[in-house]
Amino acid sequence: MALALFSTKGYEATSLREIAEHLGISKASLYYHFKSKEDIVTSQMSSRGDEAADLLAWARAQEPGRDLMERTVLRWVDATTIDKLRGIRFINANPALMRTLSRGSGVGTLRDSLSEVASYLAGDDAGPARLLLVRMALLSINTAASAAAGTGCTDEGIVASAKRLAHALLGELRSIS
Repeated sequence: MALALFSTKGYEATSLREIAEHLGISKASLYYHFKSKEDIVTSQMSSRGDEAADLLAWARAQEPGRDLMERTVLRWVDATTIDKLRGIRFINANPALMRTLSRGSGVGTLRDSLSEVASYLAGDDAGPARLLLVRMALLSINTAASAAAGTGCTDEGIVASAKRLAHALLGELRSIS
């Protein structure tokens, strides 16, 4: 809910009081869990970072095979919800805030976890080009969300486009393997 308000009203223009009202709780209840708007954003990013860490654990638990990279990348893209798209849009719209928050645990955890997933999938002896393509495949949802601005594309269309982009990048990876 907070990310939806941040996206429509703007981060700076949204107050904790408004967030509490939209959630149907008192401001004191919101303050019990979050001391600031930054805490809310950090919590959201930490949660997504935990998902990326879980993805890495899942990938490592799978039987190695030619399709592991594709299954892992598509698992990440398929896990995208409307709330996650809001988070991506928020990140794209607030780069200065994200740089400030990246010094904390939430945003850095997401970035670091996705980097670990990409490194694992690319392989220990991967060159920079292969690692870049794996990262791009994982971030296809971010690219699609950013590129969709002003197109009128639905959230479902964004996810479908991200899957097509991920498949294209995975195909390129297969051709250089």
